[in-house]
Amino acid sequence: MNVKSKQQSPKSKKDIFLWIIIVLVICAAIVANSYFSDVVWSLKLVGWIVVAAVEIFFVMLTSAGKALWTFTKESRMEMRKVVWPTRHETIRTTLIVSALVLVTALIMWGVDSMLLWIIGWLTGQRG
Repeated sequence: MNVKSKQQSPKSKKDIFLWIIIVLVICAAIVANSYFSDVVWSLKLVGWIVVAAVEIFFVMLTSAGKALWTFTKESRMEMRKVVWPTRHETIRTTLIVSALVLVTALIMWGVDSMLLWIIGWLTGQRG
């Protein structure tokens, strides 16, 4: 228990303050959306876009936002290292998977039909 508490860094007062601001901005946006319900949807959409931009700004100031940004940058670097298949390989693999799905479906249909016939014969519903 003591080891866990040393590994977890306590939230800074700045982060707590920023998360409170984030929650308050979301609450204010919801109240404003309800209050201005008769306003044209396009203006409300612009308002939500502005609110989203403000929220993203405040989230990026928190330690969690910074960690997310670091993770995103590292993910992009890893994506550049991936060797993507060619169009020919993709089409060939797709056709193989489709054929195997079709064969499996036919086998399952055959087993189901055979079991249906056997159960019908055992229960006397089939001649």
